[in-house]
Amino acid sequence: MGDRVLAADIELLPASTLRDVVDVLVQLIEAAGALIIFAGAVIAFVRFLRTGVGMQRSAREFATIRLSLGRFLVLGLEFQLAGDVLRTAISPSFEEIGQLAAIATIRTALNYFLSREIARERAEIEDPTVPQVAPP
Repeated sequence: MGDRVLAADIELLPASTLRDVVDVLVQLIEAAGALIIFAGAVIAFVRFLRTGVGMQRSAREFATIRLSLGRFLVLGLEFQLAGDVLRTAISPSFEEIGQLAAIATIRTALNYFLSREIARERAEIEDPTVPQVAPP
C-alpha cells in the first residue's frame, strides 16, 4: 500500500512546465489555422485574378473559387477551435470555460453557415440546369 501512495505523489511533469508546453502547442495549432486561411485566401485571389482579369468570366468559375476558399476557411476555423479547446484543457477557470463556450459557439455557427454555402455552391456547380449569371 505504501508503493501506491508514493506513485501518486510523483509528478510526471510540473504544472508550470505542462502549461508552458500547452501554450506552445496552442500557438502552433493557431498559427497552422491562420496559415491555412492565409494560403486559401492567396490561392483564391490568384485564381480570381486569372479568371476576373482574363475574359473567362463565368459564374461557375467564380463559384468554384468561392467553394475552394470556403473549404480553406472551414479547415482553418477548425484548427483555431482546436487551439481554444487545448488552451482550456489545463485547469480551466469558469471565466475561461465561458470564453471557450462563446468562441466555440461563434466558430461553430460560422462553420455551419460556411458548410451550407459550400454545399449550395457545389450543387450549383454540379447541376448544369441551374442558370449561371456572372457576378458584377
